[in-house]
Amino acid sequence: MRDKGSHIATFVRLPLYRNYLRSLSPRPEHISASSIASALAFGEVQVRKDLAYVCGGGRPRVGYVTEDLLSRLEDVLGRRGAGEAVLVGAGKIGRALLDYGGFSGYGVDIVAGFDTDTRALGLTPGGKSVMEISELEPFCKKRKIRLGVISVPASHAQEACDLLVAAGVRAIWCFAPTRLSIPDGVIIRYENLAASLAVLAARLDDLSPVR
Repeated sequence: MRDKGSHIATFVRLPLYRNYLRSLSPRPEHISASSIASALAFGEVQVRKDLAYVCGGGRPRVGYVTEDLLSRLEDVLGRRGAGEAVLVGAGKIGRALLDYGGFSGYGVDIVAGFDTDTRALGLTPGGKSVMEISELEPFCKKRKIRLGVISVPASHAQEACDLLVAAGVRAIWCFAPTRLSIPDGVIIRYENLAASLAVLAARLDDLSPVR
């Protein structure tokens, strides 16, 4: 049985397989793990393991039925995705997240933002609504939102977290540089942009000099 880490890593790669199959024109009747691996610069063994999570193994010397494999990938990504999400904190980072289209590849759509600053209210350039924070709870409960994003300053992050939990959100993606108190039954993932950049900068010293 796979451990949780490998399971998550597989799920992260699934959209890459789906997008590759979508891009094929004309689309072949069958496709092999080796051809997918070559196209995406992955190891063939890794591709076979990942696709086994979706639909089992391909047929020897034949591979996978392309349309069936694509359908299974679409099904898994759609079924496992959290669906709709909301965001609290519509500053520069928040608005960038609201209008980022790449989340749809993982079955997620940040459908609205909420803020206490009336200057932030209205539509983003991408057409997403930013509403008053008082509208958060009724919005989430009406649409059964389970996933929330926090992109407020650290001093307001716990308050934002509490509001999301009260609204029924059970999974939180936090961009505030702080640690939050959450109740049982709620999961959280922290994203520290400054720390990530600092780690990348530190690793520059490990690189061989460019010739």
